[in-house]
Amino acid sequence: MEEPIGAHPWLRCYRCWSQDLEVQVHYEGIHRIDPATGERAEVVDEIQEAVVQCLECMHDQPHLTFANGRVEAVEDRWERMIAGTPWVASCTVTVDGDDVETCSGPEAGDALSYAAFGDHGTREFFTHVRFHKHEDGNRIVVHLLVELYARNIEEATDVLETAARGHLTITSLAEESRPPAAAEDRH
Repeated sequence: MEEPIGAHPWLRCYRCWSQDLEVQVHYEGIHRIDPATGERAEVVDEIQEAVVQCLECMHDQPHLTFANGRVEAVEDRWERMIAGTPWVASCTVTVDGDDVETCSGPEAGDALSYAAFGDHGTREFFTHVRFHKHEDGNRIVVHLLVELYARNIEEATDVLETAARGHLTITSLAEESRPPAAAEDRH
């Protein structure tokens, strides 16, 4: 017997706590065709990408994934994002210049965030690149403000350190309050 939806505390937006979610699935596949029936005979190659999004606040839900036809929690992330609070860090990440796709134009913010924190920088964290500078050789120092969710300062620091793709320096880290809609629903 399946558990009712309410039994899944992770099945909500980590930002506004809405349960009004949707999954956007993008599928690409190559399939052999059975010449006798015209039906799909075997899968040669397939790729499925999915993003769960909140329909209330339109934020992606990086603590959720879509697998085996259903939305599931990402085990190493969901408790931190649902039970945690937002933390804001001012930091720098020094990366190899070859890891930065572009550092000018409209895509520069995402490219620098990705170079600094990988997928975390573009999908899980709210990042704002304040500026960047080129240093000796082929190094780029990216100065960012980062909002992430964690249960305490140690966990916030660990998440930043784990995600950083270069030398990380945290100049400040402060806990913020949860958005009002989530705070009201927690009781």
